[in-house]
Amino acid sequence: MAEREALPTMEEEDEEVVAEIEEEKIVELPNQAFWVMVHTLIAAGSWIAMLVVVTLFHPLVVPVAVTTALSFTVPFVVGNIFNRFKQNDMGPQLWLVAFIWFMGIVLWVLDMPTGPNECYHCDASQKIFLTFASFTSDSGLIDGQGRLVGTWPTVALIGYAIGSKMALKSKDA
Repeated sequence: MAEREALPTMEEEDEEVVAEIEEEKIVELPNQAFWVMVHTLIAAGSWIAMLVVVTLFHPLVVPVAVTTALSFTVPFVVGNIFNRFKQNDMGPQLWLVAFIWFMGIVLWVLDMPTGPNECYHCDASQKIFLTFASFTSDSGLIDGQGRLVGTWPTVALIGYAIGSKMALKSKDA
């Protein structure tokens, strides 16, 4: 009977395994945070480089759709190439950074007062749509730079995350 009590029960073993797994996850947190920061800087850097290159050509007008497509495509390619050479699971998680960034900017825009030439008589959905998503008109909020501050960085981070994820999948195959 004493031998039976000395042996750990199945529940105790499960709790020990769960505790070990959680401890391993905690040890990896600084490394994961570092790689999220690295991937974010690479994605933002590739997007900024794309904007600089487009600006150097001195175009009179660059359509919003073209800039949006380039904001997705350039970081997508960079993320795909980077993750082919440096396999890392944190690259695909950049969509979370994009979501947090966009939600912060959306809250800022929603808190802004309206007035003449600044989305006068707009409700919340009109403020968001005209500031970030409309290809033909602008809300006038954030000095008309809603796409530059909110939409394009978000699209760039999401593009990088998708490119990174595709590189991880192709490496596994």
